[in-house]
Amino acid sequence: MNTMIPAISAEPVVSEEYAATHKKRRSKTDWRQVGLATLLIGPNLLLLILFTYRPLIDNIRISFYNWNISSPTMTFVGLQNYLDWFHAPETPTVVWNTVLFTFFAVAGSMVIGLALAILLDQKLFGRAAVRSMVFAPYVIAGAAIGVAFQFVFDPRYGLIQYFLGLMHIPVPNFYQRSGWALFMVTVTYIWKNVGYVFVIYLAALQGRRADLDEASEIDGTPPARHFFRVVLPQLRGTTFFLLITVLLNSFQVFDVINAMTRGGPFTYGTTTMVFQVYTETFVNNRAGYGAAVATIMFVVVLIITVLQIKLQERLDK
Repeated sequence: MNTMIPAISAEPVVSEEYAATHKKRRSKTDWRQVGLATLLIGPNLLLLILFTYRPLIDNIRISFYNWNISSPTMTFVGLQNYLDWFHAPETPTVVWNTVLFTFFAVAGSMVIGLALAILLDQKLFGRAAVRSMVFAPYVIAGAAIGVAFQFVFDPRYGLIQYFLGLMHIPVPNFYQRSGWALFMVTVTYIWKNVGYVFVIYLAALQGRRADLDEASEIDGTPPARHFFRVVLPQLRGTTFFLLITVLLNSFQVFDVINAMTRGGPFTYGTTTMVFQVYTETFVNNRAGYGAAVATIMFVVVLIITVLQIKLQERLDK
């Protein structure tokens, strides 16, 4: 006798009432999570909207107007502020100053910060005190550091003048030559900012894998090769993070330049784009023109950031 054995379904049999109840509970749980996320993110998002996104949108809107900041009325001029900036005779100088300052500030901060982190990651006498000394300038106001370094670079009584005099080397006039003035503010900013890079790199070095270091030591890898083949690859994510943050910070430096040179010598000797925004808006009373320069800066920074992220994604594949 042939007995028919019913096929056993791979899927469990669930009643419609149970499914509806489970779906209702899951929906309620999801809404609770959404409410909790909104409660946690909401205040920060509100602050971002009020103090970041709204001013950004207002800045873009103002860039299409001719506006004396002391006047209650604005005149719509369309793209004229942008066209004026691209055709202005001082624009190449301002852009070149910005590129030079940003490049050397970023490169100097990254290289010196990494070198100090590697050095002070070793077991050295008094390293805790030295770490504090390296980081301390970062928390000091840029204007205060700028005023202090005015005396360091003074061509007659400064510290630089004293040491160069001991070696019988002529002292450059940092306040009368544009190239030396830009060098002066760049060195000052690197001295202030290197503590930030140092601390981030030091934390990354202390969190790297010890087994790789041990394997490299057992193999007798030379120090230089150990650094480039073992240590540096583990710092790639940290380096990418620092590259973006230091670049953005360097691109927006104002306080050091304002305290030391006020954009001079010779009007545009150390004027960067962010300092030009301040000058045009609050000194020349051309708020629309200054807003156009700020918008151009925003677009440039956005493009650089997107390219860096794309590059990092390609390297991670």
